[in-house]
Amino acid sequence: MNFDFSDDQQAIKRTAKDLLADRFKFERVRELAEAGSYDDDAWKELRELGWPGIFIEERYGGQGLGVVELVILMEELGYALAPVPFLSNAAAGLMIQAAGSEEQKQRWLPGIASGELRAAAGLVRGDEAKLVPDADEADVIVLCGAEGRRVVERSAADVETVATMDSTRRYARVRANGAGDALEGDHRPGMSGAVLAAAAELTGVAQRAMEMAVQYARDRKQFGRPIGAYQAVSHSCAQMLLETEGARSATYWGAWTADAEPETLELAASMAKAYASDAGWRVCSSSLQVHGGIGFTWEHNLHFFLKRAKVDALLWGSASEHRERVADLSAVGVAAGAPA
Repeated sequence: MNFDFSDDQQAIKRTAKDLLADRFKFERVRELAEAGSYDDDAWKELRELGWPGIFIEERYGGQGLGVVELVILMEELGYALAPVPFLSNAAAGLMIQAAGSEEQKQRWLPGIASGELRAAAGLVRGDEAKLVPDADEADVIVLCGAEGRRVVERSAADVETVATMDSTRRYARVRANGAGDALEGDHRPGMSGAVLAAAAELTGVAQRAMEMAVQYARDRKQFGRPIGAYQAVSHSCAQMLLETEGARSATYWGAWTADAEPETLELAASMAKAYASDAGWRVCSSSLQVHGGIGFTWEHNLHFFLKRAKVDALLWGSASEHRERVADLSAVGVAAGAPA
């Protein structure tokens, strides 16, 4: 069986890597993070490439590709730490496409696919969603919780900007207050897609943090030898590779199930998010240890990746919550006679 990307998927990955490397050098990411802003010109360029609608059906203005292609983009966006509102837009689009009525899809998806509309999605606990990326400037917000799912215009919701440690992305607290329209369909495929997108971003963040550690271990010398020659450092780098590849494997398996084995999607997405959430944080933390004192400074760029990994780990369910979900789904499968 061939587990590699298709030629088209390879082309998407190459284009994304080259473009994002050019647009988001460390100096630019730092400049935007310290200003608390996004790169509008880069977002326009991404829109012109059709990336916001890569997974949206063609009849709603998208490219009609799948979650695998979305995950490819998200990994590269995480690797570049791109300050653009892509993840939030994709999450809302996935949920509306999965659970929206035809009228709701016709109303919102074309604008989301083109990027002309800005969208966001949050997980409601109690009466509010406490961590919603980019809700402060979204045109429409999708809110999912135990009480149901709603799509609400930002002007009708109570949106309050919140500060997090991640200065490369904006977040808000949102209350619908009964406004908006219910999403009557099954939102779970859309939520699972959003979870996988976050896992892919975490994978990209881990990959970049690992590469930074390996390069530093080659360049930094003590007692006339690169520090990577010492077992404590080399073993740490090997563990980073193991965890990054594990996150990537779980995430791409989940993306494959979305398009080829949807009955497994919810389980696969929770497995990927649980693993990638822990791996993203651990790899960034280990990279910081390899860098030593310089890694703890504001002037070094590693802290931006570590902070993105920490906040991403909480989006749409923490690692522990997704592990509980995996246990619940597995128990249901065993009870139904599925293989244990």
